[in-house]
Amino acid sequence: MPDRGRIVITGLGGICALGTDAGAIWQSMIAGRQGIAPLTTVPLHDLKVTIGGEIAELPDHGLERRQLVTMDRFSLLAAIASREALHHAKIKVTPENEHRIGSVIGTGICGWEAIEESYRTVFLEGKKRANVFTVPRVMPGAAAGQVSMVNGLRGPVFGVTSACSSSNHAFAAALDQLRAGRADVMVAGGADAPLVYGVLKAWESLRVLAKQACRPFSADRDGLVLGEGAGVAVLETYDHARRRGAPILAELVGVGMSADASDIVAPSVEGPAAAMRACLADAGLAANEVDYVNAHGTGTKANDKIETEALGRVFGDHAGDLSVSSTKSMHAHCLGASGALEMIACVMAVREGIVPPTIGYREVDPDCPLDVTPNQARQRDVRVAISNAFAFGGTNAVVAVKRV
Repeated sequence: MPDRGRIVITGLGGICALGTDAGAIWQSMIAGRQGIAPLTTVPLHDLKVTIGGEIAELPDHGLERRQLVTMDRFSLLAAIASREALHHAKIKVTPENEHRIGSVIGTGICGWEAIEESYRTVFLEGKKRANVFTVPRVMPGAAAGQVSMVNGLRGPVFGVTSACSSSNHAFAAALDQLRAGRADVMVAGGADAPLVYGVLKAWESLRVLAKQACRPFSADRDGLVLGEGAGVAVLETYDHARRRGAPILAELVGVGMSADASDIVAPSVEGPAAAMRACLADAGLAANEVDYVNAHGTGTKANDKIETEALGRVFGDHAGDLSVSSTKSMHAHCLGASGALEMIACVMAVREGIVPPTIGYREVDPDCPLDVTPNQARQRDVRVAISNAFAFGGTNAVVAVKRV
């Protein structure tokens, strides 16, 4: 395999129901804290769903009102996480480097807060016009654009959207920019804010939402729980990071992508397995070199069973030696932000040798014979961690990180 250059992670930022920065999120994860709770800031109207992974209060972000009025909530969350990640990476954006720093931010939906406001303004209140900033707030690429403006990034900047795989596809796209030499640094991740009446009402109709809690891989699981959040990682070439004396957290060693090409909502075994195999091949890893899998693990009957089977096909006898967990049991399914929040879990697992738990686990499911790290974090030497993301539309993306 030709040397395409090593890509490393030098900064992390995040915000979700578990905390308003990456450090707080990680501490909540290893403590097994439950971030899913009754919704308090969302007008529920006639919704049956009453729980979610909600950010009760935003941190002091210092953004001016003239910029805030152009942002939907998912863009604001991305901006907050990006600032933290760049600060963590000790990067100062200057006229000399601004054209070599870019951003890719994934989102599973878009600015639904603005859509909801517009519908209610026009159809319920009878007003003639929507908010003048509705279009720039709604567009799926808005978060990437806002991240560039907040931080002064003038390199490659764009959004990606592939439902629940959006963050991992964003990492893959950012990796490609760095490998191609188009940038030295990429700010990559995902953001979503789906706790809006119209979105929740639509998810209700799918009949996949849990009633009380998200219990991935537990025999009594009854569905997923939606949450909001954003996660961002600063990626850069190894040589660039070394030259500036950056704090290297982990190496992003590979990505793998595939499509089920079968059903718009029902997952397959073949697609996820192909993405995991492609990731290992891209990273030059053998299956037995992986210690931890942050599972897609949504808590639905079909997803968890199929992911278990896919892991068995890829890892064979080594599947029994893997530590697996679904942090969605704590921060909920944040759609396009999930993979980025789970990147925090993977990077910190290889750094600290701690596997975060799958909380809410109560009953062994014979269809899911995995070590799912039930309810309590576990110390373990983690050399390599992979993060799975499998989305509606059959779009799959897997990333691998390795201890440096």
